[in-house]
Amino acid sequence: MFNKKDILFEDNHIMVVNKIIGQAVQADNSDDISLEDEIKNFIKVRDEKPGNVFLGVVHRIDKPVSGAVVFAKSAKALRRLNEMVKERNITKTYWAIVSKQPPVEVQELTHYILRDSKKNRSFAYDREKRGSKVATLSYELLCVSQNFYLLDVNLITGRHHQIRAQLSKVGMPIKGDLKYGSPRSNKGGGICLHARSIEFIHPVTKENLKVTAPVPQEDNLWRYFEGCLK
Repeated sequence: MFNKKDILFEDNHIMVVNKIIGQAVQADNSDDISLEDEIKNFIKVRDEKPGNVFLGVVHRIDKPVSGAVVFAKSAKALRRLNEMVKERNITKTYWAIVSKQPPVEVQELTHYILRDSKKNRSFAYDREKRGSKVATLSYELLCVSQNFYLLDVNLITGRHHQIRAQLSKVGMPIKGDLKYGSPRSNKGGGICLHARSIEFIHPVTKENLKVTAPVPQEDNLWRYFEGCLK
């Protein structure tokens, strides 16, 4: 499934890839090949590497989500990027399509996220629960179609299924996200959540890097929203 056109940025230290819907970043319980393994195989063939290929996973996005994912190609880059993640020095922006009109065009949401590992689901609460973690995001309404609304979501904390759980909590489940309250699934089983851009200081060159991921081009609604902002 991986194609070199999915590479959004690459140098000797990092690679940023536009993940497709339905593929896991790292190997899971299924027999499907992960994005990590596909990239390793791609680099091994392309660069004619005789030994193992080093590739570090810096962060993940959910299997039904598309968009930008960062990988480290060296141990030094991975170590520094992991530290940036821990210190929240990486800015992640998502696009989400919802069917309910937001109450206001710009809003910050703070909840307490409690993860249920057995169900692979998170629950958002207004008050702190034992074992919960505070979760904050902000969103802005970008564009409107006849039946849907495009939100630009700035992820301030990084909790399990945070955007999905928080938007569902305020009555705006993401289109196609049956697990979090959407009434209908999307064709292909994905959800309308896209990791639109990622911005950080390059771990080696120290230059500011911002990478933007095109939306899934096979989806008419995604193409409409991307087009309406041009």
